[in-house]
Amino acid sequence: MSSSFEKHQKRRLISSYFSVVLSIALVLFLVGLLGLLVLNAKKVSDHFKEQVVVTIYLKDNAKEVETKQLEKSLAMAEYVKHTEYVSKEQAAEFMKAQNGEDFMDFVGYNPLQNSIDVYLKADFVTTEHLEKISNEALTKDFVDEVSYDNDLVKLMNNNVKKISFWVLLISGIFTVIAVLLINSSIRLSVYSKRFTIKTMQMVGATKQFIRKPFVWKSIRLGMIGALIALIGMAIVLYYLNKTFAELQLLSNSILIGLLFLFIFALGVVITWISTHFATQRFLNLKTDQLYY
Repeated sequence: MSSSFEKHQKRRLISSYFSVVLSIALVLFLVGLLGLLVLNAKKVSDHFKEQVVVTIYLKDNAKEVETKQLEKSLAMAEYVKHTEYVSKEQAAEFMKAQNGEDFMDFVGYNPLQNSIDVYLKADFVTTEHLEKISNEALTKDFVDEVSYDNDLVKLMNNNVKKISFWVLLISGIFTVIAVLLINSSIRLSVYSKRFTIKTMQMVGATKQFIRKPFVWKSIRLGMIGALIALIGMAIVLYYLNKTFAELQLLSNSILIGLLFLFIFALGVVITWISTHFATQRFLNLKTDQLYY
């Protein structure tokens, strides 16, 4: 009879520990994913900004040496990431591939122009910088026109600011929710042992002596939950980096390491503080109050 009761209690205890670890792991995993999003938000926005192309169209009488000099000066400019010369023949081939038919069969000649595609560094993809670059290029006699999507640049910059604000706000809110959820799980775990706590107190055990095993047990559960969350984060990060290799998500290993350390520490600190206050509450209650 007693053996059966002990087995039942042991199963309940394991189930309680499992639910606490699972709660901690899931919450820390989601917080970690938000942390990864915050860390890489600028990198992702920079990647899309650097896809904006400033196209400098050259006149037909532009000399090769002039074109080379312009390319070289652009490549050396602090705001340029890289340049690409596109001949009118290459442009015609591109349009043919896009449209599925050769437009020169109808026109009879190639009306396109030689051009230089300029890809800017993300920090310089603003309306002001683009206008300045355009004006500088147009001072060259052999430059016919400069083209870029100004509306897209404005929309992108506005959206980046809005998204960054909301990501930070949601991350802050979610961190608070994480703390509350983990605290709730720990309090429920300690609540199930409230009579044990009061019994130990009645036989003369000090508060620190009673609290210590509960705190250490919760810290161990927090560490296990944090490790599970970190493994999940590592798997997600690996597959994201493999799928979007151009973003180089693993390039800043120091910040990623600090995030992983923060998530692990968060699991330990929250469980420690929650257990401390949960046990303190039951230690301060009178025996008849434990039934409510």
